[in-house]
Amino acid sequence: MEKRIALTGIKPTGTPHIGNYFGAIKPALELARDYETRFFIADYHALNSERDPQRLKEQTHQVAATWLACGLDPEKSLVYKQSAVPETFELTTILMAFTPKGLMNRAHAYKAVSEENRSAGKDPDNGINMGLYTYPVLMAADILLFNSNVVPVGRDQKQHIEMTADIAQAINRNYREELLTVPEPLINELTQIIPGMDGRKMSKSYNNTIPLFLPSKQLRKLIMKIVTNSQGIEEPKNPENCNVFNLYRLFATEEEQEALRQRYLAGGMGWGEAKQALYECMEREIAPYRERYEEYINNTDQIDAILAQGAEKAREIAAGTISRLRRAIGIA
Repeated sequence: MEKRIALTGIKPTGTPHIGNYFGAIKPALELARDYETRFFIADYHALNSERDPQRLKEQTHQVAATWLACGLDPEKSLVYKQSAVPETFELTTILMAFTPKGLMNRAHAYKAVSEENRSAGKDPDNGINMGLYTYPVLMAADILLFNSNVVPVGRDQKQHIEMTADIAQAINRNYREELLTVPEPLINELTQIIPGMDGRKMSKSYNNTIPLFLPSKQLRKLIMKIVTNSQGIEEPKNPENCNVFNLYRLFATEEEQEALRQRYLAGGMGWGEAKQALYECMEREIAPYRERYEEYINNTDQIDAILAQGAEKAREIAAGTISRLRRAIGIA
């Protein structure tokens, strides 16, 4: 029995952090056990916000190095750059003809910016480019080109997969043929919100992230700045509402978690000791990834070769989809 296909898009913006690792990277890589996995770096999507060519190139290498360091095996999973598969943009044009403007008007990202503009007394479309407005169609092309059955997303991205399904079904109905695979969102209900330095969700917008590959000494220094309450050393402490412990449980074994939990409840432990325990657990898991990341990022030619090899395979699949559609719509 053939495995179903799972496709993951990765936008090359910003430095990967611990929240990205547990919220997206680790769950997506684990799908390789049960699915045929395909990963692409969405560099054209990034163009909507990143206009510095050198920065875009650097961030593309960084995100590729991150996923490879964390365990993405290019021999078992397909990995490529969106921009290296021009069939994506031909499919985008085809999809546009079947996409109602009203559907784009309802896209969350467009509506959010429009609402911000209205609240500020500006024209609703102020600062909105067509890349943002048609973002869901390009995303649909990314998905449909590769016959994707499932797309792992957070709840905030579920709408885009539903839009993709609507467009695919419109084409299939029009030509009375299953030309495109109708995808489903794959939402991991077990993926928890990763706490940041201040206890809120770890997010670049809150400036509370812990970079994934921070050098060891800098990592320890940053962990020591995690926000805690003012309880003294002798006071018993509640591990359940503690930023330090909530991060610790992500890295520690069950036995380690229970041992530290008892230290909290018994009293006699200062925040510095709890933070040191967190640092040691984090360093144990991340250090091997950091080492591999440095190897990749210092050899970008190797990254480019891996992505080029993936693009070659990706274009073979993409060509099949485009050929099938060209025949169906009458332009072959």
